[in-house]
Amino acid sequence: MLVHRLPREPSTPRITLWRKLRRLGVAQIVDGVVALPADPDNREQLEWLAEEVVQAGGEATIWLSEPATAAEHRALAHAMTERVEAEYRQIAAEAQAAQSKRPVERRRTLARLRRELRRVGARQYFPTPEANGARDAVEALARAAAEAAA
Repeated sequence: MLVHRLPREPSTPRITLWRKLRRLGVAQIVDGVVALPADPDNREQLEWLAEEVVQAGGEATIWLSEPATAAEHRALAHAMTERVEAEYRQIAAEAQAAQSKRPVERRRTLARLRRELRRVGARQYFPTPEANGARDAVEALARAAAEAAA
């Protein structure tokens, strides 16, 4: 967990921190407290962010913790997975919509959606069926693009 507090002004460091935390896929516990699974990469990312908070005139500490109950663990996993699932559904919908586009547009969309899959996958800490659905839809688009090129 990262526990942080930044001054209200200037707002730029707070906004920058919020965006970086969102890209990491954190679960917001309460205002100023976020959580990620305790793997070495996440810990390093949180250490860097804590340093940025301190450099911006704030306070930050990193805590190793775990939910006390199974229900709390499920709630935390759900909070971290909810946004990722929505992004996977969006990728699948875009891949399906691209099937009817011109070949050049299909290839561009395919390249973008593959990048999106990698970006979202980097923040997927818990299994979700939406990931497979999105991958299947992108691969179906890849097959359609290859058939059109042949």
